[in-house]
Amino acid sequence: MHKKECGSEGEQKAAEYLEKKGYRIIARNWRTRRGEIDIIAEMAETVVFAEVKTLPSGNVQTLEKELGLHKQKRIVETAKCFLVKYRQYNCKYVRFDVLVVDMPGFDPVYHIENAFSEYV
Repeated sequence: MHKKECGSEGEQKAAEYLEKKGYRIIARNWRTRRGEIDIIAEMAETVVFAEVKTLPSGNVQTLEKELGLHKQKRIVETAKCFLVKYRQYNCKYVRFDVLVVDMPGFDPVYHIENAFSEYV
């Protein structure tokens, strides 16, 4: 399977996981010039900006490398653009999560809530 197909399948699994947990998906693959956010979802008073990593042959070190400080900052900047455009979410608590899909030794979708913050 190509990397793009693998990533798309992982994002689909992650979105289905979040929906089963009661989240409402607001957007998928939301892009700006600054970057992209894989999934934007909400539940109650929280809006979640989620990065999805599909790592069928990865480990914790792979995840750390894939989600470095530069990547985190791009996600935060992209989230700020989303909040400027869609002001109805400005009164909600903002959270940055990571969903790891198909990584050996972990649940099929491993959800890390509050994986990082704006102040990284």
